[in-house]
Amino acid sequence: MSDVIPSEREFAPSRPSPICDLWNIMSETAKTQGNDLHDIWMVSREYGELAGAGGVKDVVFQLAKALARSGERRVSVILPRYGFMAPEVEGFQTVKDPICPNQELVLFIHMDLPKQPVREGVRFYTKEENGVKIYLVEGERFREKHSVYTYTDEEEKSVAWKRASEGHADYFAMNVLLQKATLDLLIALGVRPDIIHCHDGHTALLPAMIREIAGYKTYFRGTAAVVTVHNAGRGYHQEIADLPFAAAVSGLPAQVIDDNRLENKFDPLLVASSYSAVNTVSENYARELMDTDSDYMTGWFGHTLRARNIVLHGITNGIDPELYNPESFAGGDPAFTYDPADKEDDLHGKARCRRELLLMLEQGLNGTLHQHGTLAQLENANIFTFVGRINNDKGVDSLITVLPTLLQRHPDCQVLMLGNGDVGLEEQLAFNAEQPEVAGRFCFLDGYDPDIGRLIFATGDFFMIPSRFEPCGLTDFIAQLYGNIPIVRHVGGLVKVKDGETGLAYSGISMESLLEALERAIALSAEERRKIQYQAVQEIYSHYTWDEVMKKYLSFYAESSTRQINCTKK
Repeated sequence: MSDVIPSEREFAPSRPSPICDLWNIMSETAKTQGNDLHDIWMVSREYGELAGAGGVKDVVFQLAKALARSGERRVSVILPRYGFMAPEVEGFQTVKDPICPNQELVLFIHMDLPKQPVREGVRFYTKEENGVKIYLVEGERFREKHSVYTYTDEEEKSVAWKRASEGHADYFAMNVLLQKATLDLLIALGVRPDIIHCHDGHTALLPAMIREIAGYKTYFRGTAAVVTVHNAGRGYHQEIADLPFAAAVSGLPAQVIDDNRLENKFDPLLVASSYSAVNTVSENYARELMDTDSDYMTGWFGHTLRARNIVLHGITNGIDPELYNPESFAGGDPAFTYDPADKEDDLHGKARCRRELLLMLEQGLNGTLHQHGTLAQLENANIFTFVGRINNDKGVDSLITVLPTLLQRHPDCQVLMLGNGDVGLEEQLAFNAEQPEVAGRFCFLDGYDPDIGRLIFATGDFFMIPSRFEPCGLTDFIAQLYGNIPIVRHVGGLVKVKDGETGLAYSGISMESLLEALERAIALSAEERRKIQYQAVQEIYSHYTWDEVMKKYLSFYAESSTRQINCTKK
């Protein structure tokens, strides 16, 4: 056991290629229609239930499934094989070497340190699910990790410097290994995708790699890449300050590293914009980054793109309604199921779900959740709910300020919150929920349990989303599908909630504007609530299913595959 905190260089890691002059590359597989794209690969650190820490897992999983559904395209997703995964149990098989079919495919990836050649061995697992071919990259660097992005309590107990909830020390090398392993696997399999879709800063170096690194740039000259920025906030770029290390481990020319710094750090999202089309997960979030002062929360990423005459596209995320179907509660038991989109449904099943959850809370929940306070069975109570990360970005500090006033003014209101995150905010919520004056009316569940979360979505009358910024937001969709009316601050992707039609919205940043929105919800008549519930689900099915959003991505892919990529080297 070591108590010495290592530097990133000790963890991570091919050699720079010569710096080129001004050059243009036109994809030889230029496509004019999305339907002409037959082979699509996605590279991500998260995917569905295999590995996830946020909304990225849902977007990659659902988009890949939608693209594959028609059967007209080959869709593949590649991600790390983390230590918490059991590939064989999940039905994966090792990838065989095309040259020696009786042997596993083993590749040695260039992961050089500044003055030391380094190779890391990887092998691969694969299986097909929902028409999507899934690949896992198996390597020691990934296998030793017990969480997607951060160290766990168990790791801290074993090695003191691995502090629980802190990011992996070798995050940059992890990202590089995934991207290089992806490219080397494609070469080994003899696959030349039409599009490689890279998700977030973790995979954003790949477009530069296939244009700058010898070997890659020849093999992938007919492949286009796109990058989706799921969150451009500080801390999400996967930036690094050690520029010589970044050049060595990535294999990118030093000039490329130097030209793509943001706040004096090499920024993968910034370099991606010079070598690929880049989009973010809602049209309004893209606009905010490019045109408003809220871009300060990204380190001025959007404004830097605008200064370089680069367009940041916006495609609002979709959702698969069947994954959040209240008709599947209790195995389809009619006593618990309901359909907000059915005008004739009186939502009796929703009321039954509420009674059951409140009974569970009165008895006390066991397991991984820490329960503070409870909710009593009150007739005609308005239940305000929250499920998500407990941090300031989600506006939890605003809720802590406003909710005591709401509960004091409206004795028929209750609050139920689930989540974890900032320890200080968790402690404040726990303290507030245990005050005698709110007994039976305020419950905070510290932690996360997907089944309880689903019941909370079903139980609530109103779902609170007072975010400071929100690239897209999926919880508003989920709440709507469960007949839980969202109350949102109109920021980022949350502008898709139409005030008075599919939810309630407010624009101010003051506590008064939040409180006013919550009280407006209370004042809605039963008829107005039912109309909003119905219209919200109709809006999702009309515009935001992945089958609809997929069409926008196919158009984006097609535009990208015909796009002339201009790279200016100083």
